[in-house]
Amino acid sequence: MKDKNDKVIYVGKASVLKNRVRQYFASQTGFSAKTAVLVQNIDSFEYIVTDSEYEALLLECNLIKKHRPKFNILLMDDKNYQYIKITMFENFPRVLSVRKYENDGSKYFGPYTSGFAVKDTIELIKKLFTLRTCRKKLTGDSVKERPCLNYHIGRCIAPCQGNVSKESYRDIVNDVTDFLNGRHEKVMEKLERKMTEASDNLDYEAAALFRNRISGLKHISEKQKVLVNKPVDRDVVAHFRKDAYACVQIFLIRNGKLIGSEQFFAKDDENADEKDLFTSFFKQFYQSREEIPGEIVSECEIDDSLLIKNWLSIKKGKAVHIGIPSKGEKKQLVMMAAQNAKIALENYLSGKEKNEPDTTALLKLQELLGQVRFPERIEAFDISNTGSSEIVASMVVYLNGAMCKDEYRRYRIRSLDAPDDYAAMQEVLFRRFRKASENGRTDDANRQKMPDLILIDGGKGHVSAAEEVLNKLDIKISVYGMVKDEKHRTRALTSDKKEIRINETPEVYRFIYRIQEEAHRFAIEYNRKLGSKRYSHSALDEISGIGRQRKKALMKHFKSVVKIRQSNVDELMQAEGINIKTAEAVYRY
Repeated sequence: MKDKNDKVIYVGKASVLKNRVRQYFASQTGFSAKTAVLVQNIDSFEYIVTDSEYEALLLECNLIKKHRPKFNILLMDDKNYQYIKITMFENFPRVLSVRKYENDGSKYFGPYTSGFAVKDTIELIKKLFTLRTCRKKLTGDSVKERPCLNYHIGRCIAPCQGNVSKESYRDIVNDVTDFLNGRHEKVMEKLERKMTEASDNLDYEAAALFRNRISGLKHISEKQKVLVNKPVDRDVVAHFRKDAYACVQIFLIRNGKLIGSEQFFAKDDENADEKDLFTSFFKQFYQSREEIPGEIVSECEIDDSLLIKNWLSIKKGKAVHIGIPSKGEKKQLVMMAAQNAKIALENYLSGKEKNEPDTTALLKLQELLGQVRFPERIEAFDISNTGSSEIVASMVVYLNGAMCKDEYRRYRIRSLDAPDDYAAMQEVLFRRFRKASENGRTDDANRQKMPDLILIDGGKGHVSAAEEVLNKLDIKISVYGMVKDEKHRTRALTSDKKEIRINETPEVYRFIYRIQEEAHRFAIEYNRKLGSKRYSHSALDEISGIGRQRKKALMKHFKSVVKIRQSNVDELMQAEGINIKTAEAVYRY
């Protein structure tokens, strides 16, 4: 279904399409608020006929993933979900972290909501299985160049040197696949056989490598919690709802042990059917998973359960059972998952409140300032410097009371050699609004990019400096300074004419405090980034003829720039690769 702009707003399927579509337009009695709004926005619809319900299910999943329609129940922040990818199409596969699932012959594991978990898992795989991480196109033939540092520290078996055959390398990749699927015992049994075989052949170095892998796997396996007394593979799915938000929690149990858990959030009509939520989750989550367990325990029923069961069975290559427990061990697991979902959603919402649109605060701010214009877009500026170096500024943007990080900007002050906050603020505002002034884009046609209110971290002096620039550019926007007290806490807003206390209006106080802290954080972050670059720079970088290798050789020999400075030409030539011409250049400098 599409709106008047031809944008896809809903995707669905039906065995009898006529009956399904008629439901939307025959009568709106009993519709949820969300469905009522959907019907009002439908301008046209298209349909695709498939040969079977199974094909329709796959097509529905793919179209929802492609178009992300606003009236379908969607897992939020889909772009942030990560996968672990094994590049099976390469002669010597690598293990990577990716955010996009592609049909490229690779194996994918996920999706994972925690980027830290993905990073830690990949680091563990590198340590235990020593697969390559480089991007070289390897054929299996040895190369003349030296292997990289990873080989020397025991993190890579150097297939680039021909140290391992394609078959042996693939065998290790299969172990990694079993490891990611939670089959640690299977991997350990295999490694123990290889260790014994290597030891019998007096290849003690290889035997030690297998021993270390077994030790690492045992350590991981012991940390995992046994949830089921049988060696079963099972997913447990439950949820918790609050207001218009829901969290679906999934426990991943492999071989009877909990190998991982994930939470996925969705925003939906609070009166929507739980069956719709679970059906949408099943389709979106399992569409991108290659490893399907033999059993899925669900808290709620799902639509088209038989069809989805057949779909998952085809993906797995074996029968998949989907059940709703009423008692016993499985019911306890569902209750545990639901409790975790509740905790996860409460944490999610408490963090989300920090950036929730706050119309009340904006209306009260408008009233306090006597603004004619509703402060839909607010831009806040702050200056940060470290002495005379790294003088920078930040611009943070709030749309309808919520952070809009895509619109943030940072500036490196070009015109100053010494700290001057007023001059720095004038440069920033001139650079920010110059083009708008030149193009005459200061009216309602450009309101989406021009702020309704400008806030500056500072007092009346900063405001006067800012208004001087805006007057020159003929731009009429209210400017207020965010004033702090002697304890460095937000106290008031000030113009060049008056000061407005805000600590008596809690909503406004909290809102302005957040803006001021965010502008300060963004400026400080940029200042530190530039500072770290400057301090990592060496005087040797300024000398003609001194590249990375010679710089490295000098530092290795003399240990510090101070000792290099104290050395004569003959002493400088003692460093590896330093000839008389280079030594004289360093000495002269």
